[in-house]
Amino acid sequence: MGPLIAAGNKKPLDLEDVPQLDSSDSVVGAVQNFINRLASADSEGSGVTVLKLVKALLFSAWKDILWTALLAFMYTVASYVGPYLIDTFVQYLNGQREFKNEGYLLVMAFFVAKLVECLSQRHWYFKLQQIGIRLRAVLVAMIYNKGLTLSCHSKQSHTSGEIINFMTVDAERVGEFCWYIHDLWIVALQVALALVILYKNLGLASIAAFVATVLVMLANIPLGKMQEKCQDKLMESKDKRMKATSEILRNMRILKLQGWEMKFLSKIIGLRNIEEGWLKRFVYTNGITSFVFYVAPSVVSVATFGASILLGVRLESGKILSALATFRILQEPIYSLPDTISMIAQTKVSLDRIASFLRLDDLQPDVIEKLPKGSSDTAIEIVDGNFSWDFTSATATLKDINLKVFHGMRVAVCGTVGSGKSSLLSCILGELPKISGTLKLCGTKAYVAQSPWIQSGKIEENILFGKEMDRERYDRVLEACTLKKDLEILSFGDQTIIGERGINLSGGQKQRIQIARALYQDADIYLFDDPFSAVDAHTGSHLFKEVLLGILSSKTVIYVTHQVEFLPAADLILVMKDGRITQAGKYNDILNSGTDFMELVGAHKKALSALDTVDAGSVSEKNISEGDPTTGCANGNVQKEDNQGNESGKVDDVRPKGQLVQEEEREKGKVGFSVYWKYITIAYGGAIVPLILLAQIVFQIFQIGSNYWMAWASPVSADVKPPVGSFTLIIVYLALAIASAFSVLARAMLLRTAGYKTATLLFKKMHLCIFRAPMSFFDSTPSGRILNRASTDQSAVDLNIPYQVGSFAFSVIQLLGIIAVMSQVAWQIFIIFIPVIATCIWYQQYYISSARELARLVGVCKAPVIQHFAETILGATTIRSFDQESRFQETSMKLTDGYSRPKFHAAAAMEWLCFRMDMLSSITFAFSLFFLISIPEGVIDPAIAGLAVTYGLNLNMLQAWVVWNICNMENKIISVERLLQYSSVPSEPALVIETNRPDHSWPSHGEVNIHDLQVRYAPHMPLVLRGMTCTFPGGLKTGIVGRTGSGKTTLIQTLFRIVEPAAGQIVIDGVNISTIGLHDLRLRLSIIPQDPTMFEGTIRSNLDPLEEYTDEQIWEALDKCQLGDGVRKKEGRLDSSVTENGENWSMGQRQLVCLGRVLLKKSKILVLDEATASVDTATDNLIQTTLREHFSDCTVLTIAHRITSVLDSDMVLLLSHGLVEEYDSPARLLENKSSSFAQLVAEYTVRSNSSMEKFD
Repeated sequence: MGPLIAAGNKKPLDLEDVPQLDSSDSVVGAVQNFINRLASADSEGSGVTVLKLVKALLFSAWKDILWTALLAFMYTVASYVGPYLIDTFVQYLNGQREFKNEGYLLVMAFFVAKLVECLSQRHWYFKLQQIGIRLRAVLVAMIYNKGLTLSCHSKQSHTSGEIINFMTVDAERVGEFCWYIHDLWIVALQVALALVILYKNLGLASIAAFVATVLVMLANIPLGKMQEKCQDKLMESKDKRMKATSEILRNMRILKLQGWEMKFLSKIIGLRNIEEGWLKRFVYTNGITSFVFYVAPSVVSVATFGASILLGVRLESGKILSALATFRILQEPIYSLPDTISMIAQTKVSLDRIASFLRLDDLQPDVIEKLPKGSSDTAIEIVDGNFSWDFTSATATLKDINLKVFHGMRVAVCGTVGSGKSSLLSCILGELPKISGTLKLCGTKAYVAQSPWIQSGKIEENILFGKEMDRERYDRVLEACTLKKDLEILSFGDQTIIGERGINLSGGQKQRIQIARALYQDADIYLFDDPFSAVDAHTGSHLFKEVLLGILSSKTVIYVTHQVEFLPAADLILVMKDGRITQAGKYNDILNSGTDFMELVGAHKKALSALDTVDAGSVSEKNISEGDPTTGCANGNVQKEDNQGNESGKVDDVRPKGQLVQEEEREKGKVGFSVYWKYITIAYGGAIVPLILLAQIVFQIFQIGSNYWMAWASPVSADVKPPVGSFTLIIVYLALAIASAFSVLARAMLLRTAGYKTATLLFKKMHLCIFRAPMSFFDSTPSGRILNRASTDQSAVDLNIPYQVGSFAFSVIQLLGIIAVMSQVAWQIFIIFIPVIATCIWYQQYYISSARELARLVGVCKAPVIQHFAETILGATTIRSFDQESRFQETSMKLTDGYSRPKFHAAAAMEWLCFRMDMLSSITFAFSLFFLISIPEGVIDPAIAGLAVTYGLNLNMLQAWVVWNICNMENKIISVERLLQYSSVPSEPALVIETNRPDHSWPSHGEVNIHDLQVRYAPHMPLVLRGMTCTFPGGLKTGIVGRTGSGKTTLIQTLFRIVEPAAGQIVIDGVNISTIGLHDLRLRLSIIPQDPTMFEGTIRSNLDPLEEYTDEQIWEALDKCQLGDGVRKKEGRLDSSVTENGENWSMGQRQLVCLGRVLLKKSKILVLDEATASVDTATDNLIQTTLREHFSDCTVLTIAHRITSVLDSDMVLLLSHGLVEEYDSPARLLENKSSSFAQLVAEYTVRSNSSMEKFD
C-alpha cells in the first residue's frame, strides 16, 4: 500500500494510478464459479431461494471466512488479557510483589496482548472487506445477466428504476454485511470470557451481571423489529420515488415544452414526503436503540455492584477496576448486537429481493427452433402460431399466424395503428411468449427497432457493435446510410461521443446509425420496424434504394412500413388487422382482392392527388438531371463556400469544439470547510449543534465521574477501612449513572432531529434546482448521474452523514476525557501524548489525500456501471436480436471490476492507517505502564493509577476511532458536496415575470416574426441557426422542410425557449418572447412532439396533468382524436392505467394522445414536429383532417418529413444549414422547376408513381 499512498500524497490519484485487482478478486472468474455453485444448490430446479443464494455465496468464499474466524477468535481472547491483569497490577502498585521482576513481566504481558489484538484485528477486517467486495461484484454480475434474459412480461413487473436499485442498494448491502459475518458467535464468546473474569473477582455476583446483560439484549428485540419494518417501508417508498424520478428525467424535454415541470416536481415531493414519514420513524427508533446501548454498561455495573454488596462480597478497588474494564469491553458486543441484528434483517430483505428477481421468468428459450445455417431453403417459418404478451388476457396478441419466408425474400408488413405489426417482428425475434404453434428460423438475424436505441459512446462503437473494424465495409455502410455528411458536420466525426440515449443527434441520425449498425453485422435475416418514418422523404427513399434494394438485395428482409410507396418493391406483402394476417401476396394481387389494403392505398392516393400539378414530363427530366454529374458538382461548391463563410466568421473563436457530454466533475483535493459549515447550518441555522455538543460533554463528565467515584471510594485491599459506607457508594454511583443516561437520550434525539431536517431541506433544494435547470443541463448530464445523486447520495444524507459527523465530535470529546484522566495520575504521561498525537495527525493527513481521492473514484466509477446497466435494460431486445449478450456481460464485468478496484484499495488504505495508529497507541500505553512501575511506592494512589490503566486499555480503540471517524466523515461528506453541487445549477429564466405578463388573450393573432436568429446549443459549440429572418403570418399553415440537420428542430426549440438565442429575436404578436416568463410562453403554445411520450399514471393524468379540464372536455378531445371508443372499451375508462413510458399503448395511439393534449389546450399557435412519422397513412389523414377542422384559424407550423403533408399548407419554408433557402407558397415554388422544393417533390412523386402506375 505504501507506494500508492505516497503517490496520492503528491498529486490527486487517478484511476490509472490504482493497481489492477488480483485475479482472485476479479469478478470474471468468480461469476462462473458462483453460477456453477448456484446451479448445484438448485439441483431440483425449483428456482433460486434465499437459502440457496446464501449457500452459494458462502461456498464461494469459505476459505477466507474460516481464516477470518480464527483471527476474530485470537482478537477476542487477547482483548480480555488487559482487564484480567488489572487487579494484579493494582495490588503490585500497592506493594504486594510475588517475585522480583513481576512489574516488568506485567507490562510485557499487557504489551504483547495489545500487539496480538492489533494484528489480528487489522487482518480480520481487511479480509472481510475483501470478501465483501468479491461477493458484491458477483451479485451485480448475476443481476446484470438476469436483466439481459428477462421476458417482457417479467420486465413489466419491475421497472428499470427498481432493477437498478437491486444493483446499487441491495448488492451493496450484501457486500457490507460481510463485516458482520462473525459477530454473532463472537458476542457469545465475549460474554463468556467476561463472566469468567467477573467470577474470579466478584464470585457469585457475576451471575447478576449475566442476567442484566441478557435483559439489555432482550430489550432490543422489539426495537429491532420496528426498525426492520420501517426500513422495509422506507425502501419501498424510495423505489417508487426513484421510478418516478427516472421517468421524469427521461422525458424532461416534453415537460419543459408543455410547461409541466413544476407539477411533476410536486409529484416527486409528494412521494418524498411519504418516504420522509418512514424515515422519521426509522431514525427515532434508531435513537432509542442507541440510548439503550449507551446506558447498558451502567445498568450492568449497578446490578453487579449492588448484588455483590447484598451477597457481602468485599469490593476492593482493584477488583472494581477490573470489573469496570470488563464492562467496557462488554459494551462492544452489546452495542454491536442490534446493529448486527438489523444488518442481518436488512441483508435478508436484500437477498429476498435479489432472489425473487433472479426467480422471475426468462424469455421462453424454446419459442424459436434454430436451424443450422444452410440446412433449409426457408429462412422463417411459422405454423399455426398463437402468441400473447400477457397470458392472463383472454385474447392473444397474434392469432393463427402462418408464414413462410424463403431466403432472399423481401417482405413488407403493413396495417393500421395497433394491428400487431411490431408484435409480429417481436415474435420472430423470440421476444413474444408462444401459446401454441411452431416457429423456425434459419440464419443469423439483425433488428432495427422503431424507437432508436443507441448507447452512449463513440458513434463508431455504435456502428461496429462489437465487430472488428473493416474499413471498406464500414465506409460502404456509412455511404448507404448517408451518414458521411452528418459525420462531417460533427466536430469529431465518427469519434464524437454520443450523449445518453443519443441525445445530441437528431431523430433521423439516430435511426440511420441504427440501420448502419444492423448492416455492419452482415446477418442473414433483417427485421426493420418502420425505420424510414423518422427520416425525411428524400433520405427515406435513398435509404430504401441503397439499403433494402442495394446492400441487402440478396438477404431476407422483413420490414414494417406505413409508407405505401415502399410496398411495390416487396416480394410478399402482409396486411395485418387485429393481430391476424388478413391478406398476403404481391402488390397487384392484393390490390384486386381485398378491402383493408385498398383503404391504406386509397388514403395515400388522395394525398398524392395534390401533386398532379407537376406533370409527368418534367419528372422524367428531373430523373436524368439527378444522375447528371454537373449538378452534383454545383452542390459540392455551394457546400464549400458555405463552409468558408462560416470559417472566416469564426476566426475569433479559436477554442476547440467541445464534446457535448463532459466528464463527470469530481472535486479535487480537500473537502472545503464551507461544505461542513453549510451542512451544519442548514437546519434551524445550526442552533441545535451546540446543544448536542453540550449533551455529549455532560455525558462524558458523568461517565468518568462515576468510575472515579468507584475507584476512590472503595478500599485498595482487604485491611484498609473504606472511606464511605457501601450503601452510599452504590447510591451515588446509581445517581451518576442515571444522569449520564438522560444526557445520552437528549443527545440522540437532538442529533436525529437535526439530521432529518437537514436531509429534507437538501432534498427540496436540489430537486427544485434540477427541475428549473435549462434543457442544456439535461442534454450534457447523463440521467445516471442525477439519479445517483437522488438515490445513493440522498440516502447517505438521510441515514449516515448526521451520525458520522456526530460520532466524530463525540469521539474527540471522549479522547480528551481519557487524556485528562491519565495525565491526572502523573502529568509526565502528558509529555508522551503530545508527540504521539502529532504523529497520528501527520499520518492522518498523509493518508487522507489518497483515501479521499479513492473514495471519489469509487463514486465516479459507480455511475458507468449503473448507466451501462440502464442502457442494457432499455436495449435488451436489440442486444438479444444481435446475439451480443456475452459481449455486454463482459463489458459489465469490466466496469464492475473498475468499481471494485478503487473500493478494494480504499479498504486497504484504511487498514494501513489503522495498523500504524494501533502500534503507536500500544507503545504509548506500554510507556505509561513502565512509568507507573518505576515511581517509588506510595507516591500515587494505586486505585487512581489503576483507573488510569483501565482507561488506557481503551486508548488505541479510541485513537483509531477518532481518525477513522475523520476519514469516514470526509468520505461521506462528499455526498453533501455532490448534492450541493447540483443545488447550484444555474436555472432557466423566470417561469413567470410578474411585471411583464402577457395579457390573457395573447397570442390572439398568432403572427411569428423571426429576426436575424442565431442559435448554438452550448457556448463551445458551432452555430446551428446562422442568422435566419422570416415571418410566419397569423392563422396560416406553414410547412418547414429541409434535409436532416438543417436546423428545423432547433428552430422549434428556440420558439419554446428550450434554447435561448445567441443573437436576434422572435416576436409573437408584438411580444418579444425573451421578455416574458417561460410558463407564460410555453403554456400558450402547443406542440405535438417528435417522439410521442406518455407517463405512468392514467389516461386522464396523461391528457391533463395540471387538472384544468372537466371530464366532459377530456372525452370530447378523445373523441376528436378518434381514441374515445378505444378508451371506453377499457374497464378503467379515463382512469385506465398507463405503464412506464406508455408501453401498453402502441406508437400510433401515443401519438393520438399527444394530439388529444393539443385539442384540450386550444392554443393559437400549434407546432407539429413531424407527428406523422409513426402513423400509417389513414391515421395520418385523420390527424390532418382533425387539425384542419379544429385549428383552421390558428398558426400551424409543421416540420414535415413527408412532402404530402406540406402541400396543402399555405406557405413552405425550406431550411438549409441554418439559413432560409426558400420561403413561398407551395404552388409558386412548384411552378419554378429549379427550386429546391420542386426537386424534393419531384423525387417523391417519381418514387410513388412507380408504384401507382401498376395500380392504374
